[in-house]
Amino acid sequence: MKIGSIATAEAPKYFVPMKLPYPSPPAFPLILAPMAGVSEAPFRQICRRMGADVVLSEFLSSEAIRRRIRTTLEGAEFETVERPIGIQIYGADANAMAEAAALITEHYQPEFIDINFGCPVKKVVQRNGGSGCLRDMNLVDHIIRAVVRATHLPVTVKTRSGWNDESRDPVAIALRMQDAGAKAFTLHARTRTQMFSGKASWDEIARVVEALDIPVVGNGDLESAADIVRMRDHTGCAGAMVGRGAFGNPWLFRDGQALLAGRPSPPAPDAAERFTVALDHARLALRLQGDTRRTVMEFRKHLGWYTRGLHGSSALRQRLFQIESIAEAEAIFLEYLEPVAQVA
Repeated sequence: MKIGSIATAEAPKYFVPMKLPYPSPPAFPLILAPMAGVSEAPFRQICRRMGADVVLSEFLSSEAIRRRIRTTLEGAEFETVERPIGIQIYGADANAMAEAAALITEHYQPEFIDINFGCPVKKVVQRNGGSGCLRDMNLVDHIIRAVVRATHLPVTVKTRSGWNDESRDPVAIALRMQDAGAKAFTLHARTRTQMFSGKASWDEIARVVEALDIPVVGNGDLESAADIVRMRDHTGCAGAMVGRGAFGNPWLFRDGQALLAGRPSPPAPDAAERFTVALDHARLALRLQGDTRRTVMEFRKHLGWYTRGLHGSSALRQRLFQIESIAEAEAIFLEYLEPVAQVA
């Protein structure tokens, strides 16, 4: 289901909505983060139905885009129902980033292009991509300026608070990126060396909000609707980007929209509803990614996430991780629900 724009009556007095660089943004947008192997078209569509206002692609290699690598270009494809959407690119060569941005602009025409300066994965960082760029802010400056020159679309950035604790200075990083031409700034308030450990520093997001003239989106430790509201109230950010908290839980967007608008929280999805959405997601994957064994194998992780917290979930996941077809998953779900149906 798609829930409309949210009200701002419950926002704190200091909260000032800022226009993000895509058409008709709601007062406080909820954004699906770009995540490798997760933020693919099927999941983006599920999250849009559930209330995500904006989605982003998985992060895509600029070198692969400029070389027209088919599998990477497929990652930039999307359907109209996913709009507004940003395509995220990464790389350490300003010319390659500019060429990739121009190609994406011409052939895919998303609402905006986002630059990844936050990915902590070793194979990306080893090539100075993602958060590896934070070790050279002159390189960051050149990349942003090159991408801005290469496209008429708004260019946004997603980054971390620094490479490590010694170089942690999110305000200086944010100001440098704003000056280079970024139209919005998303901060995952951890350093690269933290990876996903510890707590994200929402105080740092608040300081960046105070320092910048462009919209700031908060990211990090958003596991519930209450977390979304707390981040808004604590930081004054212009929107919230939800990442790992949405794994198997696209209802987080629905619940966040309700709480932000002052509506009662919807009932938590029961097993039947979880299974229904999981199967809808799976069928989208088969349609969009191909009805192949590989699609099914890669979808197993989603089935595991959708079943978290259910009674007997460990045994259920063991069975689901062995499936060879989505029909097998549906049969397992029906068998799981059978005792409930008999009681009813």
